[in-house]
Amino acid sequence: MKTKKNSRYINILLTLSFLTILASCKKENSVVNPTPVAASSIVAVGVNPTTNDSIYVIGTSARKNHLDTLAFSALPSTIADYLTTNYAGYTFTKSFSEQDTSGNIQGYVVIISYNGNPVGLKFDASGNFVKVLEQRDGHDMDGKGWREGGCFSNRDGMNKDTVQLSSLPPDILSYFNTNYPQDTLIRAFKTLNSDYAVFSIDNGSFATLFDSTGTFIRRVQLNENQGGARAVAVVTQSALPSTIQDYLTNTYPNYVFEQAFSISKNGSLSAYVVCIDANGTKYAVEFDASGNFVRSITFRFW
Repeated sequence: MKTKKNSRYINILLTLSFLTILASCKKENSVVNPTPVAASSIVAVGVNPTTNDSIYVIGTSARKNHLDTLAFSALPSTIADYLTTNYAGYTFTKSFSEQDTSGNIQGYVVIISYNGNPVGLKFDASGNFVKVLEQRDGHDMDGKGWREGGCFSNRDGMNKDTVQLSSLPPDILSYFNTNYPQDTLIRAFKTLNSDYAVFSIDNGSFATLFDSTGTFIRRVQLNENQGGARAVAVVTQSALPSTIQDYLTNTYPNYVFEQAFSISKNGSLSAYVVCIDANGTKYAVEFDASGNFVRSITFRFW
């Protein structure tokens, strides 16, 4: 009897221990230790119209530096040229100079509105582009960068906006069959305003946009057109060269990977194109065969 009683207590203790471990694991997987954000590196950039959460950009300045408001006219001309080239039709919101403790300018921060979304950009002291600043909403300033139901919840890596190709509206499939019968459809997304974006390949990589009813809006070639026949292949994120992955991580903090392609010409690899989402703005970033940055396309219609 004593042995059975002890055995029963042991079983109970083991069960309780297992449940404690399970609860601990669940909590650990659902809550990431927050990344400290220095107050001096935060700038408010807008409000999420869906939840009325304030939106902020973070990491705007080095720890001991500070930001001073600056008129657009006082920015280096290289910044204005960069914005016109990469964000055609943007609306200027605010700008700052980053200064060290001696008052020397170390860089610039510019906030614009692009396709209805705020975009924060970091430039060096000469006005050269450095990176797109990460955004967070007010409810997750000290969190992991996203939360369920938040405006950046696509950072969970689940690609909840993906649409099965077979589930695309008939008008979209008919459009491709009629106008681009040689296209191979790769992936489709449904945007926040219920439009559809479709990635496809045919002697190049393309993004084609349709409205919520399936009516064609626009088609963009993602890789630079240099003439001649090309072979295009789908590439997974993990298969991208480390130089590309490092560049994207440093230039688009907390970006969301969507699709990548390799471009070959005459049997030799010539380029990579990586499509990402950074704070609700879509980019197609092109690299050469060695993984060196070539150019970035910003999709105004997304």
